[in-house]
Amino acid sequence: MLKNGERIDQLFAEGIQIIQSSEVFSFSIDAVLLANFARVPKKGKIMDLCAGNGAVGLFISQKTAAEIEQIEIQPRLAEMAQRSILLNHLENQMTMHKLNLKDTLSIFRKDAFDLVVCNPPYFKELPLSQKNPNPYLAIARHEIETNLAEVIKMSADLLKTNGRFAMVHRPDRFLEILDCLRANRLAPKRIQFVYPKADKEANILLIEAIKDGKNDGLRFLPPLITYDDQGNYSPLLKDMLYGN
Repeated sequence: MLKNGERIDQLFAEGIQIIQSSEVFSFSIDAVLLANFARVPKKGKIMDLCAGNGAVGLFISQKTAAEIEQIEIQPRLAEMAQRSILLNHLENQMTMHKLNLKDTLSIFRKDAFDLVVCNPPYFKELPLSQKNPNPYLAIARHEIETNLAEVIKMSADLLKTNGRFAMVHRPDRFLEILDCLRANRLAPKRIQFVYPKADKEANILLIEAIKDGKNDGLRFLPPLITYDDQGNYSPLLKDMLYGN
C-alpha cells in the first residue's frame, strides 16, 4: 500500500487514514476547516475540485452517504488519493479522477452536483512570484494550472440550482472572491474568518455560496481561533482533529 517516502497519517476525529509524503503536498489545517465548514448533504453527489491527496473528500465521507467525485491534475497526488480511498474501504463511495479542472465537463454533466468543495491554489501566478522549488507544492499553492475564476465558474457549472459551493481561501482575496461568485450566479451565504491567534489578523477565509440563491441572508459566523496563547490548538480545533 505504501511506497518509498510515504507514511499514513490519521484524522482521529473522523477515523480516516490518509497516505502522505514529505516529498509532495500534504493536507493542512485548511482541509480540516473546509470539511467541517461545508454543509454536507446526507445523499446525492459531491464534487471535490483541486483535491490534492484527497483529504477534504475523505474527511467529509464520514458525514454522508453521497457519492463523492474528486478531481486532481497531479498524477502522483491523484494516485496517492486513490490508494487512500482503498485504505479506508471507500471505493464504493469515492472516486479520484486524474484530470485537469478545465476538462471536468468532459466526463461530468452540468447541473448534477449538490455540493462542490474546493481548497484551490491561493496565490496569483505573477511574473515575479516567488514559488516553492518543489513543483508539487508550487502547483498546489500558485495559480499555475488553474485560477480562482476557473474554479468558481466550473463549480457553478457543476452545481444544481440551490446546490452549495464551499471554499477555503485567503482573506486578502475576499472582494475578488465575492465578485467572482456573483458573476457566476453563486450567492454568498456564509462567511467565516479564521485567526491564528486571538490578537492576530485573519489568515484563512471560509465561504459558502448557493447557486441561484437570493442575494439577501448573508451570515458572518463567529471568528474561529486556531491556537491559544500557549500555542496549543484551540478547543474547537482539537475537536475537529481529535474528536471529543
